[in-house]
Parts: sequence; structure tokens; C-alpha cells
Amino acid sequence: MPRLYDVERGAVTIDGHDVRDLTAATIARAVGVVTQESYLFGGTVRENISYGRPTATDGEIVAAAKAAFIHERITELEHGYDTIVGERGYRFSGGERQRLAIARVILEDPPILVLDEATSALDSESERAVQQALESLIQRRTTIAIAHRLSTIRNADVIFAVEDGTIVERGTHDELLARGGLYARLYEEQFGNGVVEAHCSDGVILANGNPCRPSSQRARPDTHVPILQASEPPWVGDVPTELRSVLTT
Repeated sequence: MPRLYDVERGAVTIDGHDVRDLTAATIARAVGVVTQESYLFGGTVRENISYGRPTATDGEIVAAAKAAFIHERITELEHGYDTIVGERGYRFSGGERQRLAIARVILEDPPILVLDEATSALDSESERAVQQALESLIQRRTTIAIAHRLSTIRNADVIFAVEDGTIVERGTHDELLARGGLYARLYEEQFGNGVVEAHCSDGVILANGNPCRPSSQRARPDTHVPILQASEPPWVGDVPTELRSVLTT
């Protein structure tokens, strides 16, 4: 949609207009994007937030930062909103950079919003806070959200489940759960009995990011390695009771 890539077949249209016929400036005004890797340039915090609306007032910039739950962090900096963020925002954590990018989009107020794993770098508490900030923003515009954390898309008008580059299911959250297909399976893994985010060779990783296994270093997720075992592994005693059936049944 923002023409980072052009389609090989068919067309992407906005209100019936092929995006390939629109100028880059028109698309930039119409589409706001928050990606998994948020980009910040080496200017001030104020300049980064107001990049899409350089004429924004200080009050509008602060309001956007508060809505993205990043204002308090900014006020802790030595020069507040006039602090230089550093190359690629190295002064901030991944979650803080993500919230700055969200503040930028909130201030820009585009009619179309694309969220590409927009909360992936946030911990569970920050994600919930930012989701609350995004709810009012999403209500007033067309929003396309790409996410592996299903909590971010449960209230979508329509959900597309994609596997191996192919759309295999579409429908509302309730419709897809009732269908019992790919989406229902993924939802059960994340929220059923254990909130499982990923399967690993020596345990599971929960949706809140915590590993349930003895090793202090998280294993690389591998959905092809089964974790179900015939006998109870020695580390199950360290796992919450409600999760043991998920790991050992």
C-alpha cells in the first residue's frame, strides 16, 4: 500500500485509485505506517515525533506522546523533547522507539493506518497501554494490522489467516474460532491453558515472553520440534500448575 514494493499482479487501490498512479506525497499523507523495526533519525525527540507534521504545536506533540505512553520517559531525559535521540535512536530501548513511532503516527493522523507488528518490541504491560492508545485511533480510520500476537487483532472487523504466503481463512475472531482451523489452533496455543507463544525444543515460551523451562537462556523457537513427552520432565515442578497439562499431556 505505501509502495515500498509494487504488486506483480492485480492492483492495490485506495478509494478506487491505483496507488501506482498516486504521487509519493499523496500516499505519505494518506497512509501512516508503524513497522516492527521503527526508524528514528538523529534529530531531537520533538523533530522525530513531528516528522509527519512539522507545523504541529508543542501541545499537540506532547499530547501525541502521552497517548503513546512515552511522555514520562521523554521528561526523564536531560533536555526533554529537545534531547538528541542519536543515530537510529540508540538512546532508547526497542519498546521506547516503538512508542515514539506510534506517537509520530498519532500526531500525523492519517486516514489509513498500517501496523506491521507494531507492538512486537513492547513488554506485555507496555503493549496493553499502547493498545489502549491505539483503540481510539483505529476506530476513525481504515487499519491494517499484521501481527503474530493475536491479542492485537481480536477486535478486527475481518481477520485473514496466512500460511506459507497463502490466505487460508478469513472471518471475524468468533467465526474463525468456531471453524477450528489454523487461527483457532494458534489462538489456543497463545491463550488456551498456557498462553503459549512459541514451542521450543526444551519447553515453551509464554505470550508474556517468559520461558517455561530450566535453562536461563531461551531456546530458538522451533515449531517442528515436539515438546510433548510421555513422562513428566524433571523441570515441570518449576512450571505453574495450570501449564503442566500443556507440557506433559
